[in-house]
Amino acid sequence: MTAATYDVLGIGNAIFDILVRTDDAFLAQHGMAKGSMALIDEARAAAVYQAMGPATEMSGGSAANTIFGVAGFGAKAAYVGKVKDDQIGRMYTHDIRAANVAFTTAAATDGPATGCSYILVTPDGERTMNTYLGAAQDLSPADIDPAQIAASSIVYLEGYLWDPANAKEAFLKASKIAHDNKRSVALTLSDAFCVGRYRDEFLDLIRTGTVDLVFANETELASLYQTEDFDKALGQLRNDAQLAVVTRSEKGCVVAAKDKVTAVPAYPVKQVVDTTGAGDLFAAGFLFGLVRGLGHEQCGRLGALAAAEVIQHIGARPQTSLKALAQAAGLPV
Repeated sequence: MTAATYDVLGIGNAIFDILVRTDDAFLAQHGMAKGSMALIDEARAAAVYQAMGPATEMSGGSAANTIFGVAGFGAKAAYVGKVKDDQIGRMYTHDIRAANVAFTTAAATDGPATGCSYILVTPDGERTMNTYLGAAQDLSPADIDPAQIAASSIVYLEGYLWDPANAKEAFLKASKIAHDNKRSVALTLSDAFCVGRYRDEFLDLIRTGTVDLVFANETELASLYQTEDFDKALGQLRNDAQLAVVTRSEKGCVVAAKDKVTAVPAYPVKQVVDTTGAGDLFAAGFLFGLVRGLGHEQCGRLGALAAAEVIQHIGARPQTSLKALAQAAGLPV
């Protein structure tokens, strides 16, 4: 197998984040399910934006956040996602390239605007997302470069890709190319409501080996197996998946392999400000550890470190060097 050009390549919905602090009453007033990600149309997006208070705006998107983090640890990273050639799309492209991430997906010249997610953050740090996919939904198999996929050690895919039909086909094309070239494929389940929409299809991806590594949190795991019994659901996941990681907020995470389960504690934080991107950054640390050949416990610690950084401020991307944080914590980078 030839040496990889990239350690991790992510494929996802390229979304610009608009974040605002709010309260539970605002969510109730606007019919939002706290902690969820809802897909909205352009009219709803405009209405939500108008009702929101002063906002923080920055590039986002689940897989893109993860890839941003992977690069922040010092790995070679690439990203595939669709923006439009508009002002926000050009900002998005600048931001991800400035983070030393290879991003060559052609921008759309017509059709809907670059996608945006309107994220409401309540005082407890929980985030509620209202996402207008926009140009992201037009990601297609034609945007998948076989040579780039073949040159990536791990291809990382987000469950949100299962919403747009074209993106689903791109997802499957990338997985096949990766496996044909003896590369690994990772999937994050993204959101419990997303799992609810595509449960059978996600289970099929896991059971057939279309994905080699699965990331989930407790609510996504419960949705996947339709049980609140964590141990029972974890047992089913171990039976189905080659390797899986389940994050458990302040309880840390468990890495579920066929032969054993490794529990890793959460990294201590002073205050939870905004949980947006916690799972994305956890995946970044874990994937970085994997491509560096570290054991599951060390991978989990790197993931916990990255997640702890991002939940202590507004926004889903690190504001401190992850590599420096890992070095200060005595973790290998």
